[in-house]
Amino acid sequence: MTTDFKVMRVTALAGGVGGAKLARGLQLVLAPGNLTVIVNTGDDFEHFGLAISPDVDTVCYTLAGIADAEHGWGLQGESWNVLTALKALSAPTWFQLGDRDLATHMERTRLLKAGWSLSQVTEHFCRLWGVPTHVLPMSDQAFRTLICTQTGELLAFQEYFVREHCEPAVAEIIFQHAEGISPAPQVLASIEAADLVVICPSNPWVSIDPILALPGIVPALKKKPVIAVSPIIQGKTVKGPAAKMARELG
Repeated sequence: MTTDFKVMRVTALAGGVGGAKLARGLQLVLAPGNLTVIVNTGDDFEHFGLAISPDVDTVCYTLAGIADAEHGWGLQGESWNVLTALKALSAPTWFQLGDRDLATHMERTRLLKAGWSLSQVTEHFCRLWGVPTHVLPMSDQAFRTLICTQTGELLAFQEYFVREHCEPAVAEIIFQHAEGISPAPQVLASIEAADLVVICPSNPWVSIDPILALPGIVPALKKKPVIAVSPIIQGKTVKGPAAKMARELG
């Protein structure tokens, strides 16, 4: 393995904001094209009939340098005309979608319906946004992370995270997917080709575990040097519900 970090081939596993920030840092210090980011898709869901990939978009926007720096998600200089109009129509507006962000989801949905895979759509967007990093959704097949609360309610992750503000106590995290699910093309190959694998400081239970749950991922990682960056520091998280989940799940 080379000891020159700049020319290393690095594959990172990432979720949302925290993972995206470390991925951005890796992109800045590695040679162009030497970084691959495998992104959680367990948060993906349909909203207003549109295919939303929150973690994939956060990573792509951040790597493109167009993410809203204050929030870490969404686009900088965003407008909210559609959301305002939807609110006036009493539509559910708990998931914040800006006007330009909506364009991303609309075009993704159109391409998916035209037969493109999520990997192909993501590669297409990254090329248009000038992202030099290879961004790979963890799978092109549906994978859903569900939160079972201690009162027995079952919530899609974004319902728990955004709509309910992470307030319900978590009893169990469930991964729902079809039998025979597999990693997206190039995912396993990117791990096998890497000099180093970095597990970004994303939520271990709902961002990293979904990736690890896919067939072949853990055996591939066992053959590689892996560095994991924890999102929990002295029992607290910089951002997100990881520490709260750790306490509730025991």
